[in-house]
Amino acid sequence: MELELNDFFRGIIDYEEGPIVICNLDYRIIYENHIAGNFYSKEGPIRGKLLSSLLDEEKMSRVIMCVEWFKEDKRNNKVFALHDNKNNMDMYILAIRNTNGELIGFYGRREDRNPDPGEPFDFD
Repeated sequence: MELELNDFFRGIIDYEEGPIVICNLDYRIIYENHIAGNFYSKEGPIRGKLLSSLLDEEKMSRVIMCVEWFKEDKRNNKVFALHDNKNNMDMYILAIRNTNGELIGFYGRREDRNPDPGEPFDFD
């Protein structure tokens, strides 16, 4: 059953329209969807790299502050990171917790500010 759930979760992450990067508490990238690989690194896959190899010192410091805040309380789970004017999207850092509520990692993802709603159930 767990392998099946992993396939479902990986499918959700892989088909997100924006970049998603998942890190452990050592700040190592343990998974990224294909868009994140293209978005963050022109040199190839980013899985296995330390997040600090992709971010400047100031941005890395902000990520560390977010993770420390996540550790303070199980209710601390989402932080607004930045707004990208070029793509009109917001970036967030979110906590990943196990079933006991313990912090086991974090991830970054985007939310479009004004997504094109399109037509409902438009399959074209």
